[in-house]
Amino acid sequence: MRLVFVLLALVVAPSGAFAASNFTRHNAPGPNAVGLKVVEQYDFSRGYRGETDVETGKPITGERARPIQTLIWYPATKGSGRSLTVGDYVKLGVTADDFEHAPAERGAMQAKFAAAQVATLPPTRAKAELAAPMSARLDAAPASGKFPVVIYAPSFNAEAYENADLCEYLASHGYLVIASPSFGQASRGMTTDLEGVEAQVRDIEFLIGYAHGLPRADTSRLAVAGYSWGGLANAMAAAKDGRIRALVTLDGSVRYWPNIVKQSQYLTPARVTAPMLYIAAAPKSVEDTAADVNRDQSFLAKMKYADLYKVTMYPYVHANFSVMFGQRLKGDYGAYDKDELSIANGWVETYVLRFLDGYLKGDGAARAFLDMPVAKTGAPRHLLAIDVTKSTGAPPTRAAFAAELNRVGFDKALATYQAFKTRDPGFEIDETELNRWGYQRLAAGDTHMAVGVLKLAADLHPDSWNAFDSLGEAYAADGDKASAIAAYSRSVVLNPKNANGEAQLKALGAKP
Repeated sequence: MRLVFVLLALVVAPSGAFAASNFTRHNAPGPNAVGLKVVEQYDFSRGYRGETDVETGKPITGERARPIQTLIWYPATKGSGRSLTVGDYVKLGVTADDFEHAPAERGAMQAKFAAAQVATLPPTRAKAELAAPMSARLDAAPASGKFPVVIYAPSFNAEAYENADLCEYLASHGYLVIASPSFGQASRGMTTDLEGVEAQVRDIEFLIGYAHGLPRADTSRLAVAGYSWGGLANAMAAAKDGRIRALVTLDGSVRYWPNIVKQSQYLTPARVTAPMLYIAAAPKSVEDTAADVNRDQSFLAKMKYADLYKVTMYPYVHANFSVMFGQRLKGDYGAYDKDELSIANGWVETYVLRFLDGYLKGDGAARAFLDMPVAKTGAPRHLLAIDVTKSTGAPPTRAAFAAELNRVGFDKALATYQAFKTRDPGFEIDETELNRWGYQRLAAGDTHMAVGVLKLAADLHPDSWNAFDSLGEAYAADGDKASAIAAYSRSVVLNPKNANGEAQLKALGAKP
């Protein structure tokens, strides 16, 4: 893996002559200083650019593997590293997927890019925003210890630093936060389809793997946070990876793209068991809501096997969840003023921190806070609302079914299967899977388990000659000759051409 560490230069220097930033931090940072490291690396397991540029048609030169610009916020020792401004973050966007520029060329590109991001602001305000100081210090010496890991997945086509304020805040409270940009499968442009979001899922998976190589990362305590499109990708990642222990979703698209949830097939409530904090924008009117966004389609409404905390921020529209772009670098704040939005952001940070402390650090007081009515949290009552739904227990999955059989006995397979079906009518293990499972147990020498599984197959499929043929083999291996004969006999009745069944009956001393 080729790593390139970027030394940032100031876009503009802070100056007391400039107006203040429109964003005000209301929460004091945690006890840790914060460091930032920027790593330019590639996921060589995936391609990114084709042979020619999709816009110019010119041949592509240089590395064609997927670039992963990686930002790492971490607890640091005080006084080390170089201070950063908003402008230092913003200019990272210009080379987010192209690392092969000489320093002089890169500097000119970055300055131009940063200026473009504030082009709609009055000049004084633009300077103030770019010069606003941030908490992190570049390449600061890391603090000792190991820290829980939070992977941050940005919104549609957004930069890794879109919520740098939140990432810094979490790092100050003892978290290691890692983010990369939201790019499409084969170009910087993200696409609103399954291929696009799965590209971001793969990025999350890459960052989880990368975290395992960091000496300060405690990957046994892992969460994934995501905003908008990233709040669909993080749920999909959790459906595939049970190591993810918590999900933070900032007005996530898991709520707004039911068609992609359906297309994925694997993003189901039974596979998302990590607790979720979903912080939503103010609800839209019925007239403004898409026809396919309703309770019947909602993934959140179907979640049963994970604790779900839904916090609605009434001052927020969707864009406000990115502090960097929705609040710092934007001039229009809608129906609320900048100070009200800054206060709201403080409560977003509070809920995110309490949620992660509760589920990754085992903090009982933090868990209790999440269950409090808004009136008891100290938040203004008009600011937010919270709705809590607790898990109904372990989901009825294939893995959970095996665990339950291990507990109660494989001879109780049918009753256990029926109990799982009662809990979730969609639970099913087809005959082919049961047959494969049974033969795996036979090959491992677990003949009693094999009998239980293959008898379940025969019970569920009483007209299947193959199910009874397999069951006969399991009984014979388990030393139950009478039951083996009965199973093979039933198989031959169902399929008189079953030559194997007839041969096995003869070998057992029975008439076909």
